[in-house]
Amino acid sequence: MLHNSRTGTPARLSAAEAIAHLNPGWRVAISGNASSPTPLLRELARQGERLRGTELYSVLLMGENPLPNENSPFLRRALFMGPADRRAYGKGQLDYIPVFLKDIPGLFTSGRIRLDAAIVQVAPPDEHGFVSLGTESVGMQAAARSAPFVIALVNPQMPRMYGDCHLHLSEVDVIVEDDFALPSTEASVLTPEERLIGQHIADLVEDGDTVQIGIGAIPDAALSAMHSKKDLGMHTELISTSVMDAVQAGVITGRRKTVHPGQIIGTLMLGTPELYHFADRNPMFQMYPSNYTNDVNLIARNRRMTSVNSAIEIDLTGQVCADSVGTRMVSGFGGQLDFVRGANASEGGRSIMAVTSTALVRGQVTSRIVPLLQPGAGVVTTRGDVRYIVTEYGVADLYGLSLSERAQALTAIAHPDFREELEAAAAARGLRPLSVAPGLPTAPANQ
Repeated sequence: MLHNSRTGTPARLSAAEAIAHLNPGWRVAISGNASSPTPLLRELARQGERLRGTELYSVLLMGENPLPNENSPFLRRALFMGPADRRAYGKGQLDYIPVFLKDIPGLFTSGRIRLDAAIVQVAPPDEHGFVSLGTESVGMQAAARSAPFVIALVNPQMPRMYGDCHLHLSEVDVIVEDDFALPSTEASVLTPEERLIGQHIADLVEDGDTVQIGIGAIPDAALSAMHSKKDLGMHTELISTSVMDAVQAGVITGRRKTVHPGQIIGTLMLGTPELYHFADRNPMFQMYPSNYTNDVNLIARNRRMTSVNSAIEIDLTGQVCADSVGTRMVSGFGGQLDFVRGANASEGGRSIMAVTSTALVRGQVTSRIVPLLQPGAGVVTTRGDVRYIVTEYGVADLYGLSLSERAQALTAIAHPDFREELEAAAAARGLRPLSVAPGLPTAPANQ
């Protein structure tokens, strides 16, 4: 039997039995990323017809995603999107909630999204009855503490993390036990262009800086190029395998950090199984809810904070689109702007936006630096916030530059094949260098 209060022992059930306790029409928050609860997602799909109309909330789901993208019985709402979510979005089976990652816990605790249940994946309980949320904190602690009914998928392969990322068994109604590999990502194979970008980023970073960086080829290239640096710190949203490599190389030590010295602070972890093993019970890694890690004021308290983010396209005035291709959503706000603003406000800090100069779109090479953002594209980082833009062709520091000066600086680091087009577009927009108007004729002297 299920206990009726949060002071008893949670029931141990099978996946089918646990999902059978959900009712149609409930609002259910589900952990995502490397914490995606695959066995329970399968069971949700199996019981989908019974649960028709149930609302599912998550950040991006990874690994096997058995939830249907067509004719779905569920109403799915993503707080951040990944590949599986994009497919469902394109078929009208998922909607996106524009929200900064730091605001997700508050959506649940405030009751703005009034949850009926939460499904979390956790590490096995310790001797005190605490389970760790492991690779995804974000808003799942808040979701579990706000929902009347909580299912915890206990997986011995989930790393036990330190920080503020725990629940007590008294806060859980049902435990489902399963042993399976977490979703993982392999290290990127870097192109020469990405290595150049990584080196340009590393040239902006100094010994002792605290860094925020994401996942993917350019972050991997940047951290690889930083291996000559000393005593870097890390306060970030997402911890990747390249962070582990930098720790093992002695590059990231956190000794000079002004907030949480000696510790790597994050709210997500995604990488190889080796990363998960390395982080397990490792006190250097601390996981916190996103309203803590992504708090602008906390970020800014890190002296010499350096944020490194990416974009889909950047216009000639410095507006950054990072969440959509035109009207088609591909990800979400995440914490880009929070880290940009936190780094800019930090003593000696700097924010960096790094992109390859071109992208391949439907078989056609296009410039990432564009005259205008595509119709419907979202501005994630405003031109008032942007600072350094980096491509393989160099660095443009836009701080204090006028619109016409920005257009010149960005054209200079665009791919050469597109510079003439960008110059013409800038002129058409009136983004021309200032010139002094000719003076009025003067009368001859002594007249």
